[in-house]
Amino acid sequence: MIRIISIILLALLLTSCNQKETIPTNWISNATIYELNVRQFSEKGDFNSILPHLNRIKEMGIKIIWLMPIHPIGLKNRKGTLGSYYSIKNYKAINSEFGSNQDFKTLVDSIHALDMKIIIDWVPNHTAFDNQWAVDHKEWYTLDSIGNLQPPIGTDWWDVADLNYDNQDMRNAMKDALIYWVKEFDIDGYRCDVASWVPNDFWKTAIDTLKTIKPVFMLAEAEGKNMHEAGFDMTYNWSYMHVSNEIAKGNLTLSSLDSLLNIEDSVYDITDVRMYFTSNHDENSWNGTTYERYGSTHHLQTLLAFTMPGMPLLYNGQESAMNKRLRFFEKDTIVWGDYRLKDYYSKLLKLRVENTAMWSGDTNNIFKKINLKNEMAFAYKRLNKIDEVCVFLNFSKDTLPIEGVSLTGNYYDLMSGDELKNLDEIMLSPLDGKIIVKQ
Repeated sequence: MIRIISIILLALLLTSCNQKETIPTNWISNATIYELNVRQFSEKGDFNSILPHLNRIKEMGIKIIWLMPIHPIGLKNRKGTLGSYYSIKNYKAINSEFGSNQDFKTLVDSIHALDMKIIIDWVPNHTAFDNQWAVDHKEWYTLDSIGNLQPPIGTDWWDVADLNYDNQDMRNAMKDALIYWVKEFDIDGYRCDVASWVPNDFWKTAIDTLKTIKPVFMLAEAEGKNMHEAGFDMTYNWSYMHVSNEIAKGNLTLSSLDSLLNIEDSVYDITDVRMYFTSNHDENSWNGTTYERYGSTHHLQTLLAFTMPGMPLLYNGQESAMNKRLRFFEKDTIVWGDYRLKDYYSKLLKLRVENTAMWSGDTNNIFKKINLKNEMAFAYKRLNKIDEVCVFLNFSKDTLPIEGVSLTGNYYDLMSGDELKNLDEIMLSPLDGKIIVKQ
């Protein structure tokens, strides 16, 4: 009996050790993120209408749900009929169009019950002109030459007033508002709008304080090593977005990606997570859908962005092949249809979650460019001692054989599921790509 128990305990120990090999030490390492526009997400545009979608979002491989701003929107100088989400009238209140405090709490709890995280959009650089702060504390704002509130200099954001971070009382109030949502509603962090326009020392103090409450996840809508030094876990890779858009226009070549990756390596540490995306609320509304911006290469651009060394973002509606610009200041509900790209994005997202070679922050993980003769092709490996993922992309309109690949062992095609073995050649269809995963 003692021997049997010992064998069972040994088996359990070995199982536990094997599981630890594929569990990241930091949950952010293999996280994925989903941007959700509450107003446009459903016909009602409220928190309760999100609840029936949570399971399918979870099933796609999403670990973080980011809600665009949920606060009341200013009326003074309002743009359009409904105004900009980023014109905040009250940092400690909820837009009544979205529901009540209890409705939001139910949403947070429901997301947590599915083992996902929720972050909300935060607008620290400016407020609505009719925010109570502007009435009670005009000195908290940047004033023009005659003492009036003014928009951030150099913008056309005439519906918002610029805040003055030289004022310590304003800083304290902003930090207090950030603490409020974490303590009162148990949210898991923030996506911070134009974070680089706010002083780094404010972020350092605020984030350090938030992390004494819980290990919040902080996303900066900004680039720069300084954002990570201030405490942000992830920054936008706007540089990648601009380069990919210009490649699609024919203004840059694929070699520009090599230059960009070299810059990334020189600026950021392995622990600095960068966010890659083909769309978000800004790109969709102001610059166009993925189909508009990328044209016939939209599929390739998706494979590329979702396998780069960072965290992939899915913007709501992409899983239904949304091909319209959502109006920013009006009601413009997403047409969901049959979610025909759900499985497609699920495969890409789950690859990030489940394959250790795709994880961030691991010094054992390598991004290795595969040099090809054809300038219209781009290829690379993501690998470590356990896993290997190979990406081959054909940006030309011709069938392209990739010779001399030399992939020894058992692999499978991520999209088709076909099993492959000992590959020395990859055949790529026009404007298509393959993601080949080692088994």
